[in-house]
Amino acid sequence: MRFFLDENFPKTAAALLASRGHEAIDIRGTSLEGANDSVLFDLAQDGQAVFLTTDRDFFHTVPHLYDCHHGVVVVTLRQPNRANILERLEWFLDHFENTALENRVFRLKDETYRVLPTRHDSSSAAEEPGEFGGHCT
Repeated sequence: MRFFLDENFPKTAAALLASRGHEAIDIRGTSLEGANDSVLFDLAQDGQAVFLTTDRDFFHTVPHLYDCHHGVVVVTLRQPNRANILERLEWFLDHFENTALENRVFRLKDETYRVLPTRHDSSSAAEEPGEFGGHCT
């Protein structure tokens, strides 16, 4: 699977993803660094990559603006440090690595997660809530 790291996502996520056989696209250090959110999201789509970010706006806007995308994972924590963000990413991979992520937007919080489909996704019309720990499927 291919992932695109938003500039606010820890660089060390690339190593975690690689250790699990995934590819990470990171534009930091390139001429595209500092581009606006829509440019970055379009780059992720062009690269057929799941977009990883800590920007909660993506959770609310992508399902309304895009009929089709490769997936979004938004990590929003009370104390968003590198270790906590990577812990949530690892949890996400443990539970959704073999799941079709297209057209789905995940929000991972401290104790819970939510999944939103795009506005035209007929396979999953409602929001899917869940909790971390043994209750996740």
